This record gives sequence, structure tokens and C-alpha cells, in this order.
Amino acid sequence: MEQMKRKVLIVYPDFVENNAGTKLKGSYSEGIASISAVLKQGGHDVALYHMNGKVSKEEYIKELRSQTPDIVAFSTWTSAYKFVKELLLWTKEEGLFTLVGGYHATLCPEEVIADPGVDCVCIGEGEYPFLDLCDRFDDKEALYKIESLWFNVNGETIKNPVRPFIEDLDTLPPPDMGLFDFDNFLSSRIKTAIVMVSRGCIFGCTYCANSQLRAVYPRANKYARFKSPQRAVEYLQSILNRYPYIGYFNFMDSILNMHKEWFEEFIVLYAEKLKIPFSCRLRLDLLDEGIVQKLKEAGCYLADVGIESGDPELRKDLLHRPMSDEVIMRSFSYFRKYKIPTLTFNIVGLPHENIQKSLKTVKLNARIKPNKMVVSIFYPFPHTKLTEMAKEAGFLPENADYNSEVVCKQPQYPDKQIRFAQHYFKIFVRLFKFAYACPKFIGRPLEALFGFWFCTKAKPHRFLVALHSGCIKMLHGAKRLLMKLSPKVYVALRDKSVKLKKAKK
Repeated sequence: MEQMKRKVLIVYPDFVENNAGTKLKGSYSEGIASISAVLKQGGHDVALYHMNGKVSKEEYIKELRSQTPDIVAFSTWTSAYKFVKELLLWTKEEGLFTLVGGYHATLCPEEVIADPGVDCVCIGEGEYPFLDLCDRFDDKEALYKIESLWFNVNGETIKNPVRPFIEDLDTLPPPDMGLFDFDNFLSSRIKTAIVMVSRGCIFGCTYCANSQLRAVYPRANKYARFKSPQRAVEYLQSILNRYPYIGYFNFMDSILNMHKEWFEEFIVLYAEKLKIPFSCRLRLDLLDEGIVQKLKEAGCYLADVGIESGDPELRKDLLHRPMSDEVIMRSFSYFRKYKIPTLTFNIVGLPHENIQKSLKTVKLNARIKPNKMVVSIFYPFPHTKLTEMAKEAGFLPENADYNSEVVCKQPQYPDKQIRFAQHYFKIFVRLFKFAYACPKFIGRPLEALFGFWFCTKAKPHRFLVALHSGCIKMLHGAKRLLMKLSPKVYVALRDKSVKLKKAKK
């Protein structure tokens, strides 16, 4: 009997780039592209509704009716789910079958399947559960037995066990990048392709959802997987063949140097076959000088690394990141030696933190001298270990507002101080760098003065935050405008600032 072709519409609410109102689509999703490739390989039709801003009901219904799908699937995370719930109800009004997947559905399946607009929840990787759904859509007895899928059938929940994850990523078809309006991504306009050659992470950082996602599966010890070095390079070459204007890769893998043997084989092959400048995320306690040298030789123009906290006790006991200041300092000395620019990820407002401990994070950044810094306020992802710690300490109420800037409420670290620490973090890093560069008889008094001003309660926190926020919005707006109107100028400035290896030849 010939398999019936299904029409699938994937709804991707993507507000990360905040490009609402422009023609520039937000960000590429490797997971969605992979699911589409598997469904199309199975003979089904797939379309994408890529939202880079909220839409009206009329606009959404018009899109649904123009696509005439059999199945409408949503990929979502916690902060977007409030909006997705509304879309789900609109979809059900049209009598369409709904499926929800992504981080939030995997971490909170009980919550999602209970929503009246949801027919099905996908837990974990969606490629083959989704393919089975399309193949068995008319056979209800077989449909409701698909692993990794939960169903809401007339108010009753059918819970199927989780399907084992895909251990060999080389068995997957190439991701369907053509599903997206790739040429109009903001990253594409500046000649950058967002890529991934792995899935998962072996580490158990308490603030990250990876450890909880890993726990969903049997054989969780093999959750972190990479394409073979050869297949990874072939995948990257295929992107260059399809989009020849691409001049940079941005690896979004959790940790590119997670497995040393794989990494060393891959990075040598990359340098031989591709020679395209790239940025990537690295783990500092897995680095040595040889690895950093290979990164430089392969064309790494930016190394993204997690510092998170400058307090060694918080890193070890709270975050489960037991790396010392000495390891961090040594790794950054390698980056400086081989002239690889760096970006650090930092968090303020952690449970049990206070303004004095955030100051340690500022000071550590001043000592290691990264070229760029990302400073986030702690966001309690559902069911992560750190979120549970915050709940046990009474910092996270049951009715927590996940759309607020500061979700975790702590008496020893008021919201206004957390917001000040985030907004003025980079400014104080520069101040402390100046103090450390001065002779001790000048530097030490300056260090004490800057530390007092950072920590003191006797300052207008809210006014200072509002002032800085307005300035940052103007600067970011100017940067986005430059990317949109003069991408060649932006790329030229980036080439000059990072001093790419190829420019020296």
C-alpha cells in the first residue's frame, strides 16, 4: 500500500535577534532543518513559518489556510511558550493536529500535554518520532504507540517511552538549510553561517538544561555525539558550495573541544580542507597550548568561553564547574600568545550570590582581558539543578514571572543591584583593567574605590540602569543598521579588528 504524503507546517517563533518589522529573518535552527530533511526523505512535504516577531490572529490564520497542513508543529523554549500557547489555540480553532517539541516540551511534558491546544508532545530528538507520526497518521492504533510521543486523546494522556537518541549522526541526511530564507539571515548578510557538528554535552553544569535533557534518555552516558571529522568537513563544504558568499563559520556546538581525540583530528582536517575563519565555544579546563595553536592555524578568530562566576566556590559548589582561577588565567595566556580574540560568558544574580561575589566576576574578567563579554542575569530553566536549588532556598516562587528581567528573587541581592551589575559590568571591567595596569601605589586605591562604587547601595541604581539601557539600545540599533545597510563595511571592520590569519599571508 502506497504511503500517503503528509503536509507539515513547522512554526518557529524566533524572537532572539529582535528583528521584528524588518525583512531580516532571525536565526537558523539546525534541529528544525534536520527534522525537515528526514521528513522530506520519507516523502512528506514540509513548510516553515519563521516568526521573527509576534503576529495577529488574522495574520496567523491566513498563513495556516494558505499552507493547508495536516500537522502543525511548534518548536519552542520556556520564554516563548506563553505566546505559543495562544498560537496553539488558534490552530485548534482551524481543526488542525498540533505537535509541540523543543526544549520546553522535553523538560515540561506534563505541563504542555495538559494545554487544551496540544494534541501531541515530542520528548527529545524529533526526527524519527515525527517521521513515524506522518507515516502512521491514519492508523490510530499504531499512531498512539510511537516512542518519544505523548498524546492527548479525548482528555486522556497516552505516554510512550522515550526513543533512544541517534548515536551515529553520520546516518542523518544533510540538514534542510533551504527550508529557511538563508540569504536574508542577519548572519548571512555578514557572510557568516551558523553551524553545528555535534549534539549534547558531557558536563553537568547546574544552570544548563543539557544535563536534564541527557537524563531523559536511556544510555545517557553517550548523549554527547559528534559527526565524524570527515562527515563534518563535508557538511561544511556543502554549505560553501550552496552559499559561496559565506566567509565565516560560527560553531554553535556546546563545546567544540569536548573530545580531544575527535577535536585534534577535526581541526587538522579543517585547516587542510576549508581554511575559513571561524568562531567556536571551548571549555577552558580541556585546553592546552597545543590545542590553542591548532585553533590559530585553522583560522579561529574568536574563542567563546564560559567563566560564569569569578567566585571559585560558586563555580565549584553551585555551578559544578570545578576550574580554578589559575586554569582560567593560563588558558587566556595561550589565547594572548597566539593572538586569538576571546569572548566570555558571565552570569549575575545566581542563587546565593550577592553584589560582592559579582564583583569577583568583574575582577576576574579584568585580569584575563577578554575582547568581548556577554553578561546575563540568571534564568531558571525548568527542572535544572540550579533552579531546584533556587526553589529550595525560597528564591523562586511558584508563580514566578518568567518574562521578567530578574526571575530569581533574593533578599541579599535585590533586583536593582542585579540589573546594575549586568548593565555596568563591562564598564567596571575596563576600570579595573586600568587600575591593574597602574603602579601599585595608584592602582590599589583605585581598585578599592571602584569596588566600593560597584557595591555600595548609596547610588541611584534605577536611574543608572535606565541611562545605560538607553545608550546600549542606540549602539545596538546603529550596529544592526550597519549590518543591514552596509554589510560589506561591517565585514571589512570585522576583518580588520580580528586580524585574520589569511590577511597576513
